[in-house]
Amino acid sequence: MRVNSKTQGAALLLAVGVGYAGALNAQPQAQAQQQMQPQVQPPVQQQAPASGSPQVLAPQASPEEAVPASMPPTVANALKLARVAPGTVGIYVQEVGARAPMLSINAERPMNPASVMKLVTTYAALELLGPSFIWKTGIYENGTRRGDVLEGDLIFKGAGDPKLTQDDLALAMRGLRARGIREVRGNIVLDHSAFDVSAYDAAKFDGDPLRAYNAGPDALLVNFKAFALTFAPDEANGSALVTAEPRAAGLPVRSAVKLVQGPCTDLRGPGIKLRIDAAGGIAVSGNYALACGVKSLWVHPFELSAAQYSGAVIRQLWQDAGGTLAGEVRDGVLPAGARLTYEIESESLAETIRDINKYSNNVMARELFLSIGREILRLPATPDRSARAVRTWLLEKKIGGDELVMENGSGLSRVERISPQSLGRMLVAAFRSPVMPEFMSSMPLVAYDGTMQRRLRSKDVAGQAHIKTGTLNDVRAIAGYVLAASGKRYAVVCLVNAAGAPAAQGAHDALLQWVYSEG
Repeated sequence: MRVNSKTQGAALLLAVGVGYAGALNAQPQAQAQQQMQPQVQPPVQQQAPASGSPQVLAPQASPEEAVPASMPPTVANALKLARVAPGTVGIYVQEVGARAPMLSINAERPMNPASVMKLVTTYAALELLGPSFIWKTGIYENGTRRGDVLEGDLIFKGAGDPKLTQDDLALAMRGLRARGIREVRGNIVLDHSAFDVSAYDAAKFDGDPLRAYNAGPDALLVNFKAFALTFAPDEANGSALVTAEPRAAGLPVRSAVKLVQGPCTDLRGPGIKLRIDAAGGIAVSGNYALACGVKSLWVHPFELSAAQYSGAVIRQLWQDAGGTLAGEVRDGVLPAGARLTYEIESESLAETIRDINKYSNNVMARELFLSIGREILRLPATPDRSARAVRTWLLEKKIGGDELVMENGSGLSRVERISPQSLGRMLVAAFRSPVMPEFMSSMPLVAYDGTMQRRLRSKDVAGQAHIKTGTLNDVRAIAGYVLAASGKRYAVVCLVNAAGAPAAQGAHDALLQWVYSEG
């Protein structure tokens, strides 16, 4: 049976991405246990990677250094205004039918691509798995049926679906009821064994484990392991009502939020205090401004294990469907002899990568990256196995990639590396590939959608380019395709690795417009 959720909006997809806000990726400042209160981290210098890892930034250079003669003047001027040295910028532009680049500056240098790395992951997946690939989450019975009672366990076998939502599971629960199961006398068992991932530190990247994009990979990832907390003013009682989606059995919302006058401020600021754990449920306190109206905050309950979060959501959905459970929800492995009762099929890979690239969805990208390793090697997925599978695929194309470093495939990393030249050549190869339509259409259309929706609206290049963006504290990146005024299409890559990289957006926009006009 095909179960296909269409209700997850752009808000959630953006919450688990960082495409619109490079400021989200601040340097870690405290241990996870000190991060109970959501905070907006101030811009700080990116921390150096561990010893032996590639350095985050390109060699330091002065903004006043000589500009390469081949650099377009509009791009050079934009870099000068942003006080970004040309030596920290890598550019590669090639017409998709040509043998050599139109423009190449520092293009062989390995650089941090930020979320542009998602293009490597998604293109590799399209070629290695196929555009019609789907994930199948199986629900099995292990025991004896006596009427509508299962004397045994119900097992959920995860396969790494990047977008297994509460809606998918709600339909599955109704499907189980329709197949004659009302009571489970044993346990609900969650099988995560398709991925072999070590203990995940949600605070490692930026010290803010409550951010939804910091959820770790899981073969049975439910609803991105996130809660949407909605705040609504209750003037009569002088408080704010707080609700959580999805609802989770045993995790009640305990709200003590006062309604106050004044301007509406960021919900992640000091006004709201939040803690989510198995003992206390979802505890919210602090002050909420009446001027805010109704607002939602997406959070990652990092103090809950995958079993605790997924188990609470699944138990609640089973109850909502009229089912009962005598035992508990626990982790385990599918036993031999268990019978498949229901199967949840994901969207196709071609549909999935649109969410990943248009909204820069980090959690989904991590899931896809691990799925590549699992499907190609037929072993439980690890980041190293997936990295080797993607690297082998890229090297076999003979377009470069010796310098490729992949940590999680999402670009939300201090150590991932690829050169502008390898990226550019990969884009040219992708355009000549049978999966080109699916790949290109997964990227944001300039001025129209995704992370490029608000950019270049008044320029000629609006609507003429599909561009993936990437932003970290010290990284600004773009890569994709431009259909020039001449009718020729160009692969375009520009990576900036510098302390002032976020200010280089103007240079990226200038490059896209230049390729459109001069290509």
